[in-house]
Amino acid sequence: MPKAKIHSGAAKRFKKTAGGYKRKSAHKSHILTKMTTKRKRQLRGTSMIHDSDKVLIDRMLRAR
Repeated sequence: MPKAKIHSGAAKRFKKTAGGYKRKSAHKSHILTKMTTKRKRQLRGTSMIHDSDKVLIDRMLRAR
């Protein structure tokens, strides 16, 4: 049986938890000097993946 392919980029972006998948906030990669401190603080945390996207993430990660 061939090896199941895993999307390595998705494996870095999403973490499996008991409640689903966690992801980091977007828009936190560059030009941080123009953002306010309040905005950067809001982007610091993580959030859960929506239920409709769980099937896609499962397919990319192949049930890690």
